[in-house]
Amino acid sequence: MKFITIEEHFESEVITNEINKVTGNLVSGQVSPEMFQYMQKELPSATEMQDTEKRLAFMDQHGIDMQVLSYGNSSPQNLGPKISVALCKRANDELAKVIQQNPTRFAGFAVLPVGSPEDAAIELKRAVEELGFKGALVKGQFENKYFDNSFYYPIFEMAEKLDVPISFHPSFIPEPITEQYFASDAWSDVVTGVFSSAGFGWHMDVGIQVVRMILSGIFDKLPNLKIITGHLGEMVPMFLNRMDDTLGHWTTLERKISDYYRTNVYVTPSGLLYKNEWKFLLNELDENHLIYALDYPFVKPENAGTFLDTLDLTDEVKSKIAHENAEKLLHL
Repeated sequence: MKFITIEEHFESEVITNEINKVTGNLVSGQVSPEMFQYMQKELPSATEMQDTEKRLAFMDQHGIDMQVLSYGNSSPQNLGPKISVALCKRANDELAKVIQQNPTRFAGFAVLPVGSPEDAAIELKRAVEELGFKGALVKGQFENKYFDNSFYYPIFEMAEKLDVPISFHPSFIPEPITEQYFASDAWSDVVTGVFSSAGFGWHMDVGIQVVRMILSGIFDKLPNLKIITGHLGEMVPMFLNRMDDTLGHWTTLERKISDYYRTNVYVTPSGLLYKNEWKFLLNELDENHLIYALDYPFVKPENAGTFLDTLDLTDEVKSKIAHENAEKLLHL
């Protein structure tokens, strides 16, 4: 069985050093000592993010034929436009070099300077047409503006024109939201940090962002726009019928909320290989909109290459999820 995984993260030493020159390596000064210790212990090191030999060894071990690479935490996306426009271009060039060294094993999603949507659209076009990238990945939000904001429209307009998807990935949520929803004197800073990020908050936040994209009407304006959302749909599939029955009656959308989701959104597991949740997704969503992803190196499942065999799937459906849907969506 051929496998293509499309949410696999990369970091460039060159770009990380440039970011740190601007930001002063903010992470260590923004989190508590306990949370910083957790991050040092639990998150992949910069060396692991940058290493291609170990990456290829993992892929070979688990039968992964291709990874679609995108910048992980060390991304210039949310820097101010005076810096991010040039640095995102340089970051895409650095990633292109990695892909060119192993063109049959790696493909790429561009990083975009979203603070200047016109420049971001230009860079997306360059990345696709000149570097051969397969779309772009955006993380979280920029200056507390979700991507449904009309400010970002040029990015999505260009994505539709190029027929490439935009992948929505979690990032840290604003501090006031963390304090309101996830912090408490009853638990540690580490619990707050994980609860507000990988434990729950990230996924809630991206799920809300995807629903906001639908409610904004962007898919009526750009009916062929395609977006990707990870982590089994970031909680949204569970509530599609509920939103149709309640929220949908009050919008001016041309179709039901669930119709847009099932037509314009593609869902990956991001390495969450949970059988019951997968059974639910297979019942709720079109099998042509499910694409395999591992979130490497943040997640490295031992059953990466065998998990689909544990589900009650036909060979046809298994092949779609493992590689055919990715090939079609990304023109691989």
